Amino acid sequence: MIRRMQFLKTGGFLLLMILAEGAFAGGGPLGIDHRLAYDNSGIFKRQIQQDLLTLMVMGEIGGALWEGDETRLGKTLWQSVDSTILASASAAALKTVFTRSRPTQTNDPNQFFRGSGNYSFPSGEVAAMSAIVTPLILEYREEDPWVYALEILPVYDMVARMKVQAHWQSDVLAGFAIGTFSGYFAHSRQKSFTLQVLPGGFSVGLKKEF
Repeated sequence: MIRRMQFLKTGGFLLLMILAEGAFAGGGPLGIDHRLAYDNSGIFKRQIQQDLLTLMVMGEIGGALWEGDETRLGKTLWQSVDSTILASASAAALKTVFTRSRPTQTNDPNQFFRGSGNYSFPSGEVAAMSAIVTPLILEYREEDPWVYALEILPVYDMVARMKVQAHWQSDVLAGFAIGTFSGYFAHSRQKSFTLQVLPGGFSVGLKKEF
């Protein structure tokens, strides 16, 4: 089971590297960055990326509100909410620090500290995607290792963001790391910090009102 879980995670990164089309012959901090050929069609269409992220965020918030934190699923969904907030805030802060130019702005992946309007590093959307699924994976992985298949969602977003030339390879890898770390941190907490600032009724869950 453990090997199967590791295979699923490793397979996701291998898929990313394969689709990155020669990622080991570029620049940037890891030496893998280069601009991909622009592709805003099919499953990589920008609107699909946005709709998927919106659906996931609405799903985690809606599920958390419905379940409350008195059930296992509800507690985990609140951890996902915490994780998403932490990852998104971290990514946004780092963007303002590194001010890296996007592939749409330059073909040079070494353009850091370029000032306002350059917010490529790290990828906030990939960070959010990873943050949403990580607590769920950590919670249910022992009894159902196929929950690791959820990693397909952030891996898809990593590839899609590069396809529309919004990010470099190191941007999406950093976003994935931020989201995953945020998920681990949120899952390690006994109580959701988001719930701690909301009225107590949200802990019960809306389903008990019906």
